[in-house]
Amino acid sequence: MNPFIPNGRGDCLSTGTEPQMADAETDAKPVDQDALVADIDRTRAELARTIDAISDRVSPKKNVYRAMEQVRQRASQVDPLMAGAAAAAVLVSVTVVFLVRRRKR
Repeated sequence: MNPFIPNGRGDCLSTGTEPQMADAETDAKPVDQDALVADIDRTRAELARTIDAISDRVSPKKNVYRAMEQVRQRASQVDPLMAGAAAAAVLVSVTVVFLVRRRKR
């Protein structure tokens, strides 16, 4: 068996997991119609799952939702004491700016 399979751009090393094409003259076997229909149905279901996964990943609405969920999760992990300290620092800063502007008038 040749370990190289042509891929149109050169040769690539076969991993043994690639589907093999049957030679029409030597490997012709009668195919059960029910098995063929079942195989087509299974392939169709796999393709539908793949398309759903791709559309989920590229959907702008879903991307915004995932980003918002990440922000919510990170916000819920913030220590309440640190959030309070940050709010107090902002309040003090605004008060100082307000008082400085008031004195200049």
